[in-house]
Formats: sequence, structure tokens, C-alpha cells
Amino acid sequence: DQIPLYPVPRSTQRRAAYYTKASASERHNRYPIEDEPSHLDEMPLMMSEEGFENDESDYHTLPRARISQRKRGLEWFICGGWKFLCTSCCDWLINICRKKKELKARTVWLGCPEKCEEKYPRNAIKNQKYNVFTFIPGVLYEQFKFFLNLYFLVVSCSQFVPALKIGYLYTYWAPLGFVLAVTILREAVDEFRRYKRDKEMNSQLYSKLTVRGKVQVKSSDIQVGDLIIVEKNQRIPSDMVFLRTSEKTGSCFIRTDQLDGETDWKLKVAVSCTQRLPALGDLFSINAYVYAQKPQMDIHSFEGTFTREDSDPTVHESLSIENTLWASTVVASGTVIGVVIYTGKETRSVMNTSNPKNKVGLLDLELNQLTKALFLALVALSVFMVTLQGFVGPWYRNLFRFLLLFSYIIPISLRVNLDMGKAAYGWMIMKDDNIPGTVVRTSTIPEELGRLVYLLTDKTGTLTQNEMIFKRLHLGTVSYGTDTMDEIQNHIINSYSQMHTQSSGNSTSSTPSRKMQSSAPKVRKTVSNRIHEAVKAIALCHNVTPVYESRTGVTGETEYAEVDQDFSDENRTYQASSPDEVALVQWTESVGLTLVNRDLTSMQLKNPSGQILTYYILQIFPFTSESKRMGIIVRDESTGEIMFYMKGADVAMSSIVQYNDWLEEECGNMAREGLRTLVVAKKSLTEEQYQDFESRYNQAKLSIHDRTLKVAAVVESLEREMELLCLTGVEDQLQADVRPTLEMLRNAGIKIWMLTGDKLETATCIAKSSHLVSRTQDIHIFRPVTSRGEAHLELNAFRRKHDCALVISGDSLEVCLKYYEHEFVELACQCPAVVC
Repeated sequence: DQIPLYPVPRSTQRRAAYYTKASASERHNRYPIEDEPSHLDEMPLMMSEEGFENDESDYHTLPRARISQRKRGLEWFICGGWKFLCTSCCDWLINICRKKKELKARTVWLGCPEKCEEKYPRNAIKNQKYNVFTFIPGVLYEQFKFFLNLYFLVVSCSQFVPALKIGYLYTYWAPLGFVLAVTILREAVDEFRRYKRDKEMNSQLYSKLTVRGKVQVKSSDIQVGDLIIVEKNQRIPSDMVFLRTSEKTGSCFIRTDQLDGETDWKLKVAVSCTQRLPALGDLFSINAYVYAQKPQMDIHSFEGTFTREDSDPTVHESLSIENTLWASTVVASGTVIGVVIYTGKETRSVMNTSNPKNKVGLLDLELNQLTKALFLALVALSVFMVTLQGFVGPWYRNLFRFLLLFSYIIPISLRVNLDMGKAAYGWMIMKDDNIPGTVVRTSTIPEELGRLVYLLTDKTGTLTQNEMIFKRLHLGTVSYGTDTMDEIQNHIINSYSQMHTQSSGNSTSSTPSRKMQSSAPKVRKTVSNRIHEAVKAIALCHNVTPVYESRTGVTGETEYAEVDQDFSDENRTYQASSPDEVALVQWTESVGLTLVNRDLTSMQLKNPSGQILTYYILQIFPFTSESKRMGIIVRDESTGEIMFYMKGADVAMSSIVQYNDWLEEECGNMAREGLRTLVVAKKSLTEEQYQDFESRYNQAKLSIHDRTLKVAAVVESLEREMELLCLTGVEDQLQADVRPTLEMLRNAGIKIWMLTGDKLETATCIAKSSHLVSRTQDIHIFRPVTSRGEAHLELNAFRRKHDCALVISGDSLEVCLKYYEHEFVELACQCPAVVC
């Protein structure tokens, strides 16, 4: 069966009255398709334009609203209208009681919470589902909304009617009360655990900076505008703007694993205006404020400005994501001081957390359906017994009595045993020595672990160790692997030896030399020059910071430099937000070019002869998921030359670099080996070019509205005609025992879906090496599609295959979900494994 090119909505199959004949040109105009082949198997929609609009409006109408359109009056009320009215009234009352305050941008004065124009929420963490007044009603509602519990409640209440009373009241109410007591006790224990966790977090003490000095304040008492001091390894209590740090570099690292799940440290930079202040108390001697955008969920972006009014002229400094400290992150180095801008439910972490809900397992739903079926059987049996009596006398009373007599067909002990079994199962999970530290946060669905069908997993850091190893360097005409790295080291040593010899014999200044070099005709570069430029670009284009460990602990790199100017390699480690960058910098160190020091304005490299090379950092363009690349502009201290280095994914760099005829092929070759590839390029800038770019870039950064788009447009104007230097390949090692684990899950019938940002060839290689896909299993690599017709052909080709894994790119997935969401999801759910 093939997928029709234009899938018919389900509602159109029932509304034949709208169908009329339409010409082929009308159908073509209704569905404009670019470059569609004419031989596609098409299911035409024979309807007029008016009929099509009516049908589309019906298709996009909510199901319960469609019911109200088809049924009127008493029939509509009986068939569900009463439920619709009750739900609408409840929603209206909830909206009235919970008027959500409109979120707005704000101006926050440093250390002056009293200047806040509006009242902001308390900085309290609350994960509880109930309070003292709503606990009993809430638990009872959650229990009696199921037919099983409601049935026993009605049966128990019937014993208050003398004509229906059969036995003692306690024979009915005691079992029901015991069931409710067990449920209430279980919910109370879970609620008390949540309360303890919340209280522990809200009671954490922090140092608040005031005019009179430091005072201790609870996390729940922190307000917008407070200046909070956060020590190393301490949790950040609220969303703040990073003002100062004890590190001389003006930056610090934070851990964000509790916010975004990533274990890599993130580099944060303090506001330069406040970092330059001589003392900590000077924060109260300046008249400054922060303008912050309205609270939002995106944890990867921020737009704001820092303004100091008491200076001449007024200082305006743009703020971005690198100047923020989000709540629930942990300071990894130094001591930081920040001004609070968002608290409580307006923080990024809380806005990305859904409200606690009562989770119902599939077993409970099936038990509820089974109870309804047993109740119907009970009613049928009762009617049958009354029928045998001939419906004489008060037969309806006898009917209810038979219902009560046969009520034990539905055993109340089933619910009791089920609840007690769930509690015991959860306790056994927490006490299992094979999985220490496991916390059962919801004791109502532990049995769902045995009914898993789909397992969603990330690749980096989950299936792999997230520890990269440099494996390949490709320069276009020559490729170097792990066994030929010594050749690169020899080329680097020879290059710097020649440069040292030339500089010793040349007494002219560096500026005329650079002018002569720029005006000289271009000649073909030797292999040594190409290797030297590639390695230098890799050593400079990154966001890595070297950290030195002393006998007393970790110190800043500049502090260590004052003690030991040799920059000893023994105690140096690298910290960065990406393990790929750490792997590249470690590789440049192994071949002779070592990163020994870095701060906000410069970085120092040590060449094989031990000479320190200084480069001033003019601009940094961090990596983003949208651009898929990062760049840096540096100035060489010795020559004054300005260089723009950039690295990124091949899909982003292929349109930027020149002479890339070999790039796509070599990227594919490395990807088939399971390597993560990066393209490195450079561009020389004159002083005039950089000054023009800097003025436009600074103006774009001060924009409040659409800052990201304006900054990206300015940077893109510089990313033209860049010289392709090299292609790198790093390998991410698999986690220990990941192969037998995935194989065991596959044998258990669990379908595994893996998410990765790598190329299709790399993803396919990882899927095979990790045993996500068995050796004998076919893999269907979804061809890149950009239109409805291409997606239609590829889906029909995929439908004809059976028991094969699917590998699809994000762009193709977006097209398929846009035109064929239902058909694609149906096919993907049948696959034993999916890689995207």
C-alpha cells in the first residue's frame, strides 16, 4: 500500500456533501508544489474551494467541538455535553482565580530591591502537589474519578438505605476505608518527601551584600535586585547577572547538569564595568542598573544591557547569555557575585518544569476498563435473576439487591493488593544494591518499567563517554592519522625554527614586514606552512581555558604564572564547554603548540622551542545550534596581524570557504569511520576592515529588539571568502558495557530511538558499533528531502521494507512531519531502531 501524495483528513471521509468536481488547474493552485514529478501516484481531492475551506475548518476543530456541531439539544447534552459544560465552567473559574500576571521586561537597580516597580514572586521552590487544605479533597478526587473506587463508594453508601441494607455497615465501609487509608498514607509519604526536599533547598543560606557588609539570607528570602555571593560548589539560588568574580581572569566555570543535562562546564564572563571596580563594596558607590528582557523559557539566550549613569559619559554594556548565571546551576571555580533579576516561578529552571501531576499507569487504566466490563456482567446477571422471578412485585428493589449480592464479583482486595505491591516494588528498587542511589519519585507507576516498548536516548554522554580523542587531520592533498602525528610535530618544529632564524637575522620592524608580506604576490604554500597554519588555527580558535592545580588546590592560571613563569605541563588541565575543543587543544599540545594561559583579552601559546607567543583576543563568536560554527578574531602581538579564524560543521562552512571541492567527499569518508568532523578556515583582516566591523558589531549588540538577528547579520558580512585550512576528525569512545546492554534491550523487544547531531554516516557507524542495530539487520538511510514530492517517494520506498532500522536527518524529519506526520510516525513506530 502506497502513501497518497495528498493524505485525506479523517473528517473528509465522512463529509461527502462538500465534494464537487474541480479542474486540474484548481487542484494545482490549491497545492503548489515545487519541482514535483508528474508520475506520482496521487489521490486527488475532488472538492470546490468553498468545500475545501469548510472541510479544513472541520478538520482543525477539536473533537468535542465537532460533537457539539453534529448534535443539538438534549441529545448533545446526554452524549457528553454536560461534561463539556462542566469542563468549560471549571476552566473559566480557574482562569478567574489564577490570573496570570503578564510578564514584562524589567529594570533592576544594583543592591536596591526597594526600587523595583512591581512585586515579583518569592524565590521559593515548590514541588508539592497539595497543601494542608487540599490534600484530603485532592487525594479523594484522584481516587474516586476511577470507576473501581467510585463503584465501591456507591455500594457502601447504598447500605444507608434501609430497603437495600443487606449486612452490617462495617463489612462494606471497612474494606473501602482500608483502601483509602493505604492510598492516603502513600500519597502523604510522597508529599512529605517532596516537602523535605523543597524545605532543604529553600533553607540554604547565602551571603547577601549590603551597605553594612555581608549578611546571611535564606534562598527563599532572596529578592530581585539583591547582590548575592555564591561560593565554589554552591548552587545558584536564582537567575542572576554575573557582576564580579574572585578570579583575575574575570570569568568562571559553572556546571549545568541539573539544568540541561550536560556535564561539560560552561564559561561565564563577568560584566567588565563591575569587574574593574577596585573593591567589592564599590558596587554600592555606583549608580547602575540592569535592563533585562521579560522572563522566558529559553535557557540558551538572553538580551539585556548594563548601564552606569554616574560616569561621564554614561557607560552602556550589552549583556548576553555568557553574562548570566541561571538558577539550579553550580559554581565550579572561584567565587561569584551577581544581581538577581528573576526569582521563583520566573526563573528559567522553573519555567521549563511542568507542574506536578498525578501519574496513572497503564495497569490502572486496564483495571478500570476491566471493572466496567465486570460491572456490565454483574448488571446482566442481576437482570437475569429478576427475569426468572417474572418482574412481579417491587422488582426494581430486587434488582438493586441482586446488584449488591453479586457486588463481590469485583473484589476490593484487588485494589488493596495492587497498592501494597506498588509500594513494596518501589521500596525494593530503592534498596537494590545493583542500582545504588536510585530515588522513586512516583510510587504509583513502578510497574511501568516492565512494560517499556520505546527507549529514547541521546548519543553524546549517554551511549558514549563524551571524551574525545583526536584521530585525523586532512589538508586536502594529504591526510594524517594517529600513526603519522610525529610527522606533523616535525613540521611544526621546523617551521618555528625557520621563523626564529629569520627573525634573528632580520632587524626590520614587524609592521613594514607585514606590509611587504601582504603586498607580495601569492605563491604556493609548502606542506610545512600549511600544517603550521592549520595547527595554529586549531590552537587559537576555541573557548578553552587552561587551569593549573597547585598543592593547595586549583588556582587561576594568571596567579600560577606569577609564581612559575615556565607554565609547567605537569599540573595543567583544560576546561571548556565542549569536549571536542579540549581534544583539539590537547592534540596541538602533543604536536608542539601549547595553550598555557588565557584571560578575557589575550591568550598565550608556547612553541616547541619554549618561546611564549601572545595573541590579543579582539572578538569571540560562540558556537550556537543555529549557526553550527564559532569564530574568533585575534591580533598577533609580534606582527600586529589581525586574523579571523572559524571552525564548524561542514554543512555550515561549505558555503563560506573557498576551493572546497574535496571537503564534502572527505567529510563523508571520516563520517563513515565514526569520526566527528570540524572544518577550520581563516581570513586576514586589515586594520580598516576590522574597525568598520567593530563599530557595526558593537552597535548591533546594544540593540534591545532583535539583537540576535542584527548581530548575526553583521557577523555574516565578515564570513565571506574564507580560506579553507583543514578538516579534523575526533572520536567519541563508547561507554563501558554499552554493547551488551543495548543488545539485551533489543532481545527484550524494546525499540530504541537515538538522537544525535552527527552526520548520517557517523550516526550509522555509531548505531552499528554500539549494537543499537544488529549485524544482520538492514538499515534504511532516509534520503535528504526538501519537498512534499520527494518525501512522498521516499516514504513509499521505506514502506516496502520490513524489519529495518531507520536513519534520518533533522531536515528530512521536519519535511516529513510537515506533510505526512501520521504516516511517518506510523512507519517509524514499526522500526526496531530509529536514529535521528
